[in-house]
Amino acid sequence: MKVIGIGDNVVDQYSHIQTRYPGGNALNFSVYATLLGCPAAYLGVFGDDSAAAQVRATLQQLGVDASRCRQVSGENGRASLTIEQGERRFLGSNQGGVSRFTSMDFVLDDPDYLKSFALIHTSSYSYLDAQLPAISRLGVPLSYDFSDDFQLTAALALCPWLDFAFFSCAELTLEHSRDILSQAVAAGAGCAVATRGAQPALLFNGQRWYEQMPRQVVPVDTLGAGDAFITAFLLAYFNPSVRAEVGKEGMSRSRTLANITAPDADRMVASLALAADFAADICLQEGSFGFGERY
Repeated sequence: MKVIGIGDNVVDQYSHIQTRYPGGNALNFSVYATLLGCPAAYLGVFGDDSAAAQVRATLQQLGVDASRCRQVSGENGRASLTIEQGERRFLGSNQGGVSRFTSMDFVLDDPDYLKSFALIHTSSYSYLDAQLPAISRLGVPLSYDFSDDFQLTAALALCPWLDFAFFSCAELTLEHSRDILSQAVAAGAGCAVATRGAQPALLFNGQRWYEQMPRQVVPVDTLGAGDAFITAFLLAYFNPSVRAEVGKEGMSRSRTLANITAPDADRMVASLALAADFAADICLQEGSFGFGERY
């Protein structure tokens, strides 16, 4: 199984320690997939500054294929933030830097390349919305992270192209979160998921509701936790060997393939549980996945 993240990459600049870390929703997906033992590629736009060089060097070191990315003269994506009692607090960003002004049409230059992947993931910060219909028609499962600042009407308009729609609903009530997922599936998404911070995550596939409690940890840094949840869930759902490997590593040793008896329901339950475990582990390190550099 080989997967690809298409869209945003940034450096997350921590003002309180003058250190920046590679990140971005689409890029995190590719990195986390690699960390979980799944071959992964990343496709996006880089600037030509030192921040871009840091991100590209990190991908090379981790073995994430970024050979088809574009480089454009200008500033790479950047976000400024700080940490308060383990919780991230964003201070501002350059809205993707050069990505904001660069068409993503190039990702469709080689449809056969995209068809070689078992799963495509993107996000609301990836400037890829215009290309979603064409990507969806390739027949590869397509996942989209709407994050926490989505406009529901705009999100629902994209759902017909999506197999998986993820929403961050930590600030919303249970009733409101359930309503969003119901509307997303009714609009065409195959499956809709809401992560809710310290509250149980929700999943609705049009037939059944699922809940998953987060694993309680004292976080070092919550940056990337949502992306980690998404990545581990998707990989576990599509690939039984990933489910076994995640369980084997000790995130939750009692949840392995030996516990799975029913084809779909138990697969969903096991995948959600392993996603919560991996997200908790990511909260125990700085940045989305480390590799910090002073600036």
